[in-house]
Amino acid sequence: MGATCALCDKRRRVGNKVSHANNKSKRLFLPNLQRVRAIINNATRYIRVCTACIRSGYITKPLH
Repeated sequence: MGATCALCDKRRRVGNKVSHANNKSKRLFLPNLQRVRAIINNATRYIRVCTACIRSGYITKPLH
């Protein structure tokens, strides 16, 4: 899976890029994913998590 959060399943969204002349063309809104070390099932693993999940404390980071 490409741009997907491992915890909340946040994915890319499709929208329009709007110019000053109100011309519209398709564009992508990608989630802000970070590669972080997290404790999962008593093991330290690297997962891709969005910054909203990191800020909310949904992951537990290892001590060292």
